[in-house]
Parts: sequence; C-alpha cells; structure tokens
Amino acid sequence: MTADDTETEPRKARGPSNRGRSRKDDGGAFGLPLDTPPMEAVIADAIPVAGGPWQYEPKWDGFRCLCFKQGDRVEMRAKSGKPLGRYFPEMIAALAQATPRQFVLDGELAIEIDGRFSFDALQMRLHPAESRVRKLAAETPASLIAFDLLVGPDGASLMEEPLRLRRAALETLVASLGASARLLLSPMTCDAKDAENWLAQAGQGALDGIVAKRLDDPYRAGERAMIKVKPHRTADCVVGGFRYLSTRREVGSLLLGLYDDAGRLNHVGFTATIPNVERAELTRRLEALRAPPGFTGDAPGGPSRWSTARSAAWEPLRPELVVEVSFNQITAGRLRHGTTLVRWRPDKAPRQCTTAQFVPPRAASHRGVLAVSGR
Repeated sequence: MTADDTETEPRKARGPSNRGRSRKDDGGAFGLPLDTPPMEAVIADAIPVAGGPWQYEPKWDGFRCLCFKQGDRVEMRAKSGKPLGRYFPEMIAALAQATPRQFVLDGELAIEIDGRFSFDALQMRLHPAESRVRKLAAETPASLIAFDLLVGPDGASLMEEPLRLRRAALETLVASLGASARLLLSPMTCDAKDAENWLAQAGQGALDGIVAKRLDDPYRAGERAMIKVKPHRTADCVVGGFRYLSTRREVGSLLLGLYDDAGRLNHVGFTATIPNVERAELTRRLEALRAPPGFTGDAPGGPSRWSTARSAAWEPLRPELVVEVSFNQITAGRLRHGTTLVRWRPDKAPRQCTTAQFVPPRAASHRGVLAVSGR
C-alpha cells in the first residue's frame, strides 16, 4: 500500500473484548457467527428499474460494519472480518447500555465534523495508541447508520426473511433505541427518481453512490446480491511526479496535481492505470522531465505506518504534462483512491488545471438525506 492509497480498515486490532473467546462461542452468544460476511454488491452504470421491485438507499462514505449485541456484550466487525470495537469505544459503550438486549445490525460507521460526515476523521481512528483513540472518541464521536437487521431483539435470525420485513423490523428497533445509542436509520425509497437525486449529490461529501436491493430477497451473506451505482466524473490534472514500480525501474504511477488560487501546485491523487506496453516509452519521457520541486504546495506524503520509504519515494517533474482522469470521490480536496487514466491532454495548458474543476457539492451535508428517514 502506498502513501496515496486509502486505508479503510485496520490491519490489526487488539482489544480485551476479543481475547479468550472462540468464534463458535461468540456465534452462539450473538445468534450469528462473528465471521458472518456482509452482503455485497456488483457495480452497475445506472440505477436499476426493471427486475424489481427495488429498494434504493444512499451508499454512505464510511466504514461498513456488522454490529453484534448480546446483553452488555457488543462486537463490531469490518467487512474484512476484523474487529473494529477498539477504534470506536464510544459506540461499544452506547450500544452496550441500549435496550433491547440483542440484535445484529448491518450499517456504516460515520463521524460528523462541522455538519458533514468526514471520512478523514474515520481514518484517524485507526491509530495504535489507545489513549489517542479515546481522545478522538470523546472529541468526535461516531454514529452507526443502520440499513439492515440480521437478528431481531427476540434472538431470531431474519436473514431468510425478505428485505421488506427486515426493513420494517429495523425501523421499529431504531425507534426503540433512542438517540443515546448513537444509531441512525438510513433512509430508503422505492422511487427511482428519488434515487437519481441522491446519486446527483454523491461523490463530494457523505454519499458515495446508491445501493439497490430487491424487496423480496433474503439477506445473502457474502454474496454480491445488491447493485451499487457511483457517479463518474473527470478532471484534467498536471503530472507533478511519478513513482517507479517496486520490481523494476519503470513508471508505476503518475502523481497528479492541481493549481490553487495562490498559484501553488498541490498533490491531489494518483493514477496507476498505465498500459504495460506503454511503460518503457513513458518512463523515458518522464525521466527526461525530472526536476524538483514537482509540487509547490502540498506534496506526496512520506513513509507512514501504511507505507515504506521505498513505496513512498517519488520523482519530481517539471509541470508540463496534463492527463485527464476519471474519479468517483473527492475528500478534503483530494481524489480518493486511485483514478483511471482516460487520455493525455497535450492541448491543455498546465496552468488551466485548477481546483475550480471540483464543483462545490450540491448537498452541503448528509442531514438533508437522513431527514428522509426521520432521524
């Protein structure tokens, strides 16, 4: 993983609540095994209408989480199956005190900062120091946006029940918990026009896209039984540097930059979708342009706990080349995840590549979307 990649789940979790318990014991206690995989989705280019009936939901830009509760015991598992409770002690405490005493929820962890959900705030929780995590938990507490119920308060599994019944049970559960549980009900609609409106707001804030689920389907753990649709936009970026492949001295990724209002070239992301047949020629072309500083504002990060000195090393370039890339998410002025190289833009002047391309989000916060659910 490079310094430009996004870490969305912890690599290692250590917490006293996970010690000395077998998976078999936990599965019996919670009504489902802790290694139950969440239902996943296939990617589509458009919101489905045929083949339903469909329920549409916002796809939140947070940490996917299965939440298991039995009495005062609470376990939270990431999509990878790794424990999350250590990083969100305030959620563990709130749910442990809540009634009813048993349930298994599927949802998304989110943290609100200045009226908006912040993915950066979630990433800051993935810290090895417990004191740091608890400080952040007190300053910026998380919430769980619930969108499915796998085990009900009576301990009965709902996974074989159709979505329409699970949704009704979820709404009843969330209403009974109250705000102290830090649980929010994710909105839903059966109107594709509403879903299109949500999709138009996605990509620059709390929403990451739209998820479509069949109302008559059971919960298919581990299967790609949902459909997700994400927005796709493009930006023209300056190539301010590059990284070599880890295995040989050929270009592995291009480091992308945009000019701000002060005329500084800031690093905003990367693209690694370079055809192998073009690597050798492109490497020679880039090496001929090597010259510091590359970026005159924010520069690519150095080594971190997610990267090594080798993977973080990069070569600065004179800001002469422009590429068009496609992307689907902006966070804090940066292109989240890797982007896709669309084409080179020799017709575009580097100074024309500015942050003005990032149109301000239509939805200032997540609250307008959540208001649909009444929570």
